Amino acid sequence: MRLIRFIAVLCFVTGFSLLAAAQDVVMLDTANFVRGTIKGTDYNTVSLLKDDQVEVIYKAKDVKEFLWNGETYVSKPIINNKKVEQRFFKVLELGAVNMYAIGEQSGDPTATQEKRVRVSPNIGFGLGSGGMSRGGFGGVGIGGGISIGGGRRSNSKKAAGRKALYFIEKPGTGPMLEIQLNSSGDQQRLKQILLEKLNNDEDLATRIKETESFDAKAVAAYVKAYNLMHQQ
Repeated sequence: MRLIRFIAVLCFVTGFSLLAAAQDVVMLDTANFVRGTIKGTDYNTVSLLKDDQVEVIYKAKDVKEFLWNGETYVSKPIINNKKVEQRFFKVLELGAVNMYAIGEQSGDPTATQEKRVRVSPNIGFGLGSGGMSRGGFGGVGIGGGISIGGGRRSNSKKAAGRKALYFIEKPGTGPMLEIQLNSSGDQQRLKQILLEKLNNDEDLATRIKETESFDAKAVAAYVKAYNLMHQQ
């Protein structure tokens, strides 16, 4: 009987732990976070339905990163209409070289914004940033060559249907760069960027030079292979 009760308690604790782990999390800084269910992001803001059923809209400038459905989104600076602004970027690969996307997946964080009761966050303490990310983040330089369309979203469908933009970054070697995919006029430029960032790897360089057309999965595969060979 004791064994049965022990197994029942163990199953309950395990199930509760898995449920808690499955929650989305908004990391405000390295020690403060808020749990709940993320409703969506337009990459300028993220909407979180907290455990008390209060919906909060967080701006990218006020958030370090957030975890949504097992994917990490980080807040990073970007130049928009000659102004430096913060945006959320979906992490595709992290390591010696990082790869991000913006516009791959969206939601409607402002659809229920009028229903919010308050915006003061329910903050927890004691969770370090190491548990939220798949790698460390190097310093990010701000420079030209990175821009996105400005203006507010008129509706969520337009934001969800926009073309995804991809960026590559090698910390310590300058600002992150936008990479153009499946564009015949930019294939040579893309190869140059990859050869520059994924350097000191002759085998990988040969495969990059032989590739005729790149998509996001192919670039991510090259970045992953490079990171595996250059783990610190």
